[in-house]
Amino acid sequence: MRKIELLSPAKNAEIGIEAINHGADAVYIGAPQFSARAAAGSSIEDIERLVKHAHQYYAKVYVALNTILTDEELEQARTIIHQLYDIGTDALIIQDFGITQLDIPPIPLHASTQMDNRTVEKVRFLEQAGFEQVVLARELSIEQIREIAQSTNVQLEAFVHGALCVSYSGVCYMSQNGCGRSANRGNCAQFCRLPYSLTDATGKVLAQDKYLLSLKDFNLSAHLTELIDAGVSSLKIEGRLKDISYVKNVTASYRQALDRILDGQTYKQASSGRCTYTFTPDTEKSFHRSSIDYFLHGRKREIIQMETPKSTGERIGTAFSRNGKIIVQTEKSLSNGDGFCFTERNGEFHGFRANTVEGKIITPSEKIFVPSNTILYRNLDQAFEKALSKESAERKIATKVVIEERDNQLIATISDEDNISATIGHTATLEPCKSPDRQRENMISIFKKSGNTIFRVDEVTIRSDIYFIPAGALTQWRRDLLEALTAERSLQRHRSEIHFPKTDHHYIVQELDYRGNVHNQKAKDFFEQHHVKRIADSFEKKAVAGVPVMTCKHCLRYALGYCKLHDKAKDSIQEPLTLTANNGKAYTLSFDCKACEMTIHAQ
Repeated sequence: MRKIELLSPAKNAEIGIEAINHGADAVYIGAPQFSARAAAGSSIEDIERLVKHAHQYYAKVYVALNTILTDEELEQARTIIHQLYDIGTDALIIQDFGITQLDIPPIPLHASTQMDNRTVEKVRFLEQAGFEQVVLARELSIEQIREIAQSTNVQLEAFVHGALCVSYSGVCYMSQNGCGRSANRGNCAQFCRLPYSLTDATGKVLAQDKYLLSLKDFNLSAHLTELIDAGVSSLKIEGRLKDISYVKNVTASYRQALDRILDGQTYKQASSGRCTYTFTPDTEKSFHRSSIDYFLHGRKREIIQMETPKSTGERIGTAFSRNGKIIVQTEKSLSNGDGFCFTERNGEFHGFRANTVEGKIITPSEKIFVPSNTILYRNLDQAFEKALSKESAERKIATKVVIEERDNQLIATISDEDNISATIGHTATLEPCKSPDRQRENMISIFKKSGNTIFRVDEVTIRSDIYFIPAGALTQWRRDLLEALTAERSLQRHRSEIHFPKTDHHYIVQELDYRGNVHNQKAKDFFEQHHVKRIADSFEKKAVAGVPVMTCKHCLRYALGYCKLHDKAKDSIQEPLTLTANNGKAYTLSFDCKACEMTIHAQ
């Protein structure tokens, strides 16, 4: 039976703990240093706190140490890895092959999406090299994912929700080229979220001050069955910089969607416990730039949100201005302080906050005009955020208790949903009971209580005569039983330990240019060991003029209706096309129609 993992992000231990409480089977969090989100590193002590909480539910903690490293940093990384192993970290997510050459403990390694994992050949190589799990490129179609799964045996992890990088991950150098902040070193300046103008070789303006590289956000909540059937075992939510309410809500939403799919026969949950929520999960209420399934079912035009890189939120209805107020036609409840946005017919994007709300009439906090029949979106729901700011979920492991008599002693056995059990006997002398029916009810009532433990007692069965036992003694007996089960679960939790092997099978190419991201001698040693003949330095170590700084599946010619294959009737344009940022930085575009890719070159 395949275990399916819901993998949630954590900016810090507090958010990671709430991700577990809201249904995550695993959490990924940044190492103290060297993670691809430099602003989201966590201390060893905080990660240990998260690990202890997660392991109660047999959930896992993966630590991202997924930047490329200098020779000097490798020793620091090795020390951190040993510390992470010692506190029980379940796996490391890495990009730099140099780490595999270090003296590290037997901790499983996951191949970060920063390794650019988009072909059968690459994933097969990583599997043979010793990686336990491979994070697939976001650009893959369902057919490509299925082909990879059928051609390999390694566990496959795929993104299902959140922000999208417009470039193939790991081969974007626009930020490094533009301001010296490397995406591969955890410091991306997000040049893709800037406005650009696009002109052809004659100066014809094809787009003016639009967010031409800013993709809408991923949402595959309607496609989870397809992904699982195709061979994906880990479903990943993006967002290691997201706040706690985002992680709570999105995790809970995907947990509910998964629970409707998993049947316990073909597929089962990868960890223990079921969640109950004090709110109704809804991904539309958390940060998102509209929603797309990207290339899962082929290429689509409208994958960029040209008007804004900001969150649009949920559609609530239509609106118009009247006497300085905004009248909304909606069935939804609105609150003081809610945030709203809309796009005018000319493409101009506006956002505003509600100062006060009376029914469906908004008094905005600033002067703003909303034309008639404007579609209005709410990107901040104050009532929803208030609900999430409190304790909003409870996760409990189902158990059953059986009480029976053996050799003149009452024995209580508790068994959980993982078929783990513990037994505690009641050692006091058994005394006859004057009111057996009442005593039976009292015993069942006391043993069904689980307090603030991780357990839920669903059933208490008594298979013995009824004896008098004081309520206090029953309560202590129950506490001892739950503590014994907690200890037994800890003893029986399996930890995967894998020594990364030394291999020498051939890499997928014999020559590596700057896109190999070889930033240290240990990484170079790895590739030489795998028969790569020529190995260039990383772009961060030695910038190369005139090479692509971004390679994308997204194509602006296609998005704007100028594709030579699909838009032959469209007005012709003269290449090369030039992409110019509002700061004056210019880039030249080139197109590989056979591969259906666009590359961006710095001028």
